[in-house]
Parts: sequence; C-alpha cells; structure tokens
Amino acid sequence: MGRPCAGPVWLFDLDNTLHNASAHIFPHINVSMTAYLARHLALSDEDANALRVRYWRRYGATLTGLMRHHGVNPHHFLAETHRFERLHAMMVFDRALGALLRRLPGRKIVFSNGPQRYAGAVLEAMGMRRHFAAVYGIEQMRFHPKPQARAFRHLLHDLRLRPQRCILVEDSADNLRTARRLGMKTVLVGRNVKRPAYVDVRIASILDLRRAAGRLLPR
Repeated sequence: MGRPCAGPVWLFDLDNTLHNASAHIFPHINVSMTAYLARHLALSDEDANALRVRYWRRYGATLTGLMRHHGVNPHHFLAETHRFERLHAMMVFDRALGALLRRLPGRKIVFSNGPQRYAGAVLEAMGMRRHFAAVYGIEQMRFHPKPQARAFRHLLHDLRLRPQRCILVEDSADNLRTARRLGMKTVLVGRNVKRPAYVDVRIASILDLRRAAGRLLPR
C-alpha cells in the first residue's frame, strides 16, 4: 500500500461530527434497527427497542450485540437498517465545512462506526467526498466498533498510519479516550460538554477546528 504517511492525518468521525445526524438520520436508523430486531428476533417493538439501546450502550454498536448473542449476519443488518429514500432531504450540515476541509493541511480520512456505503453516501450528499483520501467504515474494522482498540488498530494497519501523526475529531469522549491511549491527539466536538483530561482540544462546532489546528499539528 506504499510508504506510511509522513504528514498530519485527520481522522473524522461522521455522524454528529461532520453533520447533524440527530435531526433526521439517527431517528430513521433507530426505527429501522428496532423493526429489524422485532422482525428477526420475534420481539415486540418495545422489547426490540430496549435491546437495541442495551447493546449500543454495552458494546458501542447494536450490531456487536446481535452478532455476539444472536448470530446476525452483519452485512444483511447494515443493508436493511441504512436504507434512505431521500437522504439529501435529511441532511443537516454547514456548507462552510467544505472550505474548512480544503484549507486544513494534511490527509483526511472518515473513521465511522457506520457502514462504508452509508458514510460515502452522506459525504456525497454533502458534496464533501472529494476532500477525503479514504472512508473507513465498520466493515473495514472487521465489525469491531469504536471505542474498541481493535477498530483503531485495523485502521492504523490497513492505511499504514502512525498514531503519533493522527488527530481524531469526534463527538464521543469514549472514542477519544482510546485514541489517546494509542498515542493520537484528540478533538472533542460538542456544545455543553466537559473536556476530559485525555482531550487536547474541545470545540463547540466542527467549523472551529481551523482556529484550533495550530495547537494540534506536528511540529
């Protein structure tokens, strides 16, 4: 795959980091996942929803619990639960993001717990796909989601990255904790959130990243 990248590498979470997934997309996925569990595990909607949430909290992804305890086919689950008839209409994001990504020095990679096809479709809908050298989804992580260290190690190995050169930009503090343990720099995105000791920079919005970049880039 060539020599390891020598410059800074920005690893961006997708949902609620590059765009607002909570507005329309997450509710749609949650309904789809609950319906999938109800249908394939013969559960009531209430029990299916409770199980979806329990696995998400325990493992970082509902899919992990379904694979571990029910033998669910991950490819089928992801395809069935990430269908969108009108994805463009559901997108909520700031169009100034394109200018930020264009001016930010270094290689940029999307590192998402979502399926790769979904992540790529979201970036295309935003008109941002061209800014990223790679889109790394849950399939590439061998279905080990963040914050599991295995997810990060697959990324580092597959893309030949040095963790000391990587900067993870995330809305999840748990994911940033793992990144810091591996030697990455960390950026927490979100309003009204505390800054843990393992977070280098906290920003309210992804658009604040350019102003903070000077404190993060390797010297």
